[in-house]
Amino acid sequence: MTALTLSTAGAATLRADALVVGVAKGVKGPVLAPGSEAVDKAFDGKLAAVLATLGATGAEGELTKLPAASGLKAPVVVAVGLGPVPDKEDAYDAEALRRAAGTAARALSGSKKAGFALPAGSVEDAAAVAEGALLGSYAFTAYQGGENKLAPKDAKSKDSGPKQPLAEVALLGGKPRDKAYKAAVERALALVEEINRARDLINTPPNDLYPESFAAVATAAGKEHGIKVQVLDEKALVKGGFGGILGVGQGAERGPRLVKLAYTHPKAEKTLALVGKGITYDSGGISLKPAGHNETMKCDMAGAAAVFATVVSAARLGLKVNVTGWLALAENMPSGNATRPGDVLRMYSGKTVEVLNTDAEGRLVLADALTRASEEKPDAIVDVATLTGAMVLALGNRTFGVMANDDAFRTSIHEIAEEVGEASWPMPLPADLRKGMDSPTADMANMGERMGGGLVAGLFLKEFVGEGIAWAHLDIAGPAFHEGAPYGYTPKGGTGSAVRTLVRLAERTADGDLG
Repeated sequence: MTALTLSTAGAATLRADALVVGVAKGVKGPVLAPGSEAVDKAFDGKLAAVLATLGATGAEGELTKLPAASGLKAPVVVAVGLGPVPDKEDAYDAEALRRAAGTAARALSGSKKAGFALPAGSVEDAAAVAEGALLGSYAFTAYQGGENKLAPKDAKSKDSGPKQPLAEVALLGGKPRDKAYKAAVERALALVEEINRARDLINTPPNDLYPESFAAVATAAGKEHGIKVQVLDEKALVKGGFGGILGVGQGAERGPRLVKLAYTHPKAEKTLALVGKGITYDSGGISLKPAGHNETMKCDMAGAAAVFATVVSAARLGLKVNVTGWLALAENMPSGNATRPGDVLRMYSGKTVEVLNTDAEGRLVLADALTRASEEKPDAIVDVATLTGAMVLALGNRTFGVMANDDAFRTSIHEIAEEVGEASWPMPLPADLRKGMDSPTADMANMGERMGGGLVAGLFLKEFVGEGIAWAHLDIAGPAFHEGAPYGYTPKGGTGSAVRTLVRLAERTADGDLG
């Protein structure tokens, strides 16, 4: 994990491999952002003109490297675009700062230390830069750089392995001795460490991450951070009647698990329950996915990873709220013992479900976990899942859908997501789509109308939420796993989608504002 410090040094005197400054897009060319004053002075006030000569415009995501002027201790200056100049000089959007810091951090991989002289005049700005830089520094290298056993024993390889992330971020322009700044930086560090742990889990190959090993990771984290962890194995699931989780996992050699993580605070007045879909690999089961759709299915546990990261973050931040996480873990595999289309499962709630498509498995494991979570009468439940391709078709790859049984709660979560920089969109739960899940054999089917499939999945889950409990469903199928080139602070692979939203929801709940 990249180190983060609130530096007491000025930009001109900081000894680092590079200095990062912000540049906005003005009407007549690039405009230097607050924080760059000392660097500009070293360039005799001509840094903007030099950047313009090099083709820089200040557009979001643009990055320009140039040799530092003689008055600077760092040898390189990195100018990163912030987008249009804001109406007020010091009113840069927090998400623009996060993305700019992330872009710079990615460009500086392999460096030991970089000073970030981006706008940090407020606690909120400093927090945004810290989050962006730490998120952008992420790299998943656990399976790279192995020893080449065919190389001569005395040969010195030119390739010393994968390039390592930026080792240290020095945040400039803040107030190192101010308690609010210190708290903001400490929060950013704890939050991003858990987001990156979620990313690691999502990126881990399914031969190494499966229900039992995921449960072991959760158990170890629980011991480290004072979180109570309970793991229900196959015998316990059978005894408890968790037919949905068992039905999805019965085709795999490695059995399913239901993991409960409980963080409690002695002064908490509210309880928030989080439920995560944890399909550690999704082949589609007997309803096998077509070629080209299996390769990234290790990411189908991203919801459970987000829930896990949120509970640990709440514990590390000491939030005055009880947060319970439920990880519904299974592998969805085809075999002679796998659930077949046409089979009927008796769920933990007692309802029977006819399985028409075994690739609609996420809703089955979530249903059992939602019922179990409801038994504890939390003040609210939020489930998180890479649930439907239909949601990706509706909202694209960067936006998650929000459904709920309470309009005010749905609106609150949408607003929170926008506040922390996660794109989301409120979606309806049309009652007329429920009829499509009627079954002549069971209480309901796990499939309904094809059109509006993401909403149908939400309606299915709603059936398993306890009476009178506010509930929301986040379908993160689009943004949970990024297959394209990295951008901003978003890496290729697992993103840690929804963690920031859930942590802020927990913080608001701790403050008495559940929405």
